[in-house]
Amino acid sequence: MNTLDSPPVTTTAAPVVHRVLPAVPVLTLAEHLAHFGPAPARGAALIDDVEAAGLRGRGGAGFPTAIKMRAVAAGRRPVVVTNGTEGEPTSRKDKTLLSAAPHLVLDGIAAAADAVGADDAILCVERSATGCIEILQRALAERRAARLDSVNIRIEATPDRYVAGEASALVHWLNGGDAKPTFKLHHLADKGVGNRPTLLDNVETLAHLALIARHGASWFRSIGTSADPGSALVTVSGPVPRPAVYEIAMGAPLPAVLSLAGGEPGAIEAVLVGGCFGTWIPAPLIDNITLGAVSLAHVGATFGCGALTVLPAGACGLAEAARVTRWLANQNAGQCGPCTLGLPAIADAMDAIVSGDPTGRAEADLRRWVSLVKGRGACKHPDGAARFVESSLWAFHDHLAAHRRRGPCPPSAPILPTPPPGAWR
Repeated sequence: MNTLDSPPVTTTAAPVVHRVLPAVPVLTLAEHLAHFGPAPARGAALIDDVEAAGLRGRGGAGFPTAIKMRAVAAGRRPVVVTNGTEGEPTSRKDKTLLSAAPHLVLDGIAAAADAVGADDAILCVERSATGCIEILQRALAERRAARLDSVNIRIEATPDRYVAGEASALVHWLNGGDAKPTFKLHHLADKGVGNRPTLLDNVETLAHLALIARHGASWFRSIGTSADPGSALVTVSGPVPRPAVYEIAMGAPLPAVLSLAGGEPGAIEAVLVGGCFGTWIPAPLIDNITLGAVSLAHVGATFGCGALTVLPAGACGLAEAARVTRWLANQNAGQCGPCTLGLPAIADAMDAIVSGDPTGRAEADLRRWVSLVKGRGACKHPDGAARFVESSLWAFHDHLAAHRRRGPCPPSAPILPTPPPGAWR
């Protein structure tokens, strides 16, 4: 759908890919409107178009956007919250979008608020993204001077924590608490920010919504597949020649997307799909994968946040996984046993495996701990960490045998970024 470029209205039967340049000049409001045209005021009718388009959330969960919009629209005095926190360290798509096309995201916020009947909207970006926040503040000032939006949009700079962007954590922080997930006793569509019905969507989702408001559902479906319509932004990272954010048609072949970044089949050990809560796909399976729900489900993966991280051939996937598992354990909110006890124990077992586990005792302990934490956490953080660990054991099963025989691998440069944790408030 060319989120950042002037969108074509051509139809193709085959998935296509588009490069999104990482350094697109920021458009002023006048340039934005000249490029994209004015955003029409659609009101509640926009929800029908979003449903017909088949737009799903691009933040990770992939929930149908129209269902959330209808639920919130039925409430009294709703509020729109747009999630641009992007705590996933392997993803840069949201910051690229916010920095290059701030008015497109703001158009989507305004259109969503108009559709559900909200007077207030909040755009959340982590406080370390200072350049992005400055761009957004200038864009909002332009819109206010032009009296463009009827909704009151404000920017909130959130804590830099991995779980701070989880829906209940974000709402809890906006309501004055720590940016930690809460035990959900109600839906955000009923009670969210200020106990008001709350529509919470990712920034990319609302950029797509802004274009659907302009061009309609059929246009959105002109690329992608019938099951996974439209386009999506992906972050391709790792030791590839051209790491960047790319826009792809949903259902695009994984090898074609990797080749945009210069990833060659013989140079890849595996690809992590979906970030640190994601799934490793080993090299022999890459050629048969497309970036759609059905194909990814065959290898236990989901599209998630659209992050694709390449592990180079010859690298030790288990050593990399152990390092990330320790980071995930240190990122927990400390609110339940699976996080405070289970994840450190899992990280200890991973470290023991890569150090050499001739008896197999550490592997047995690891598998037991993983089974115990799943589904028992106060939030989905233990589940995501467990999924990552299970995927690592499956994708790198040959590495397990090598570590049993030979002990630890030689030290190597880390592949996945693991930033230090920030404050909770």
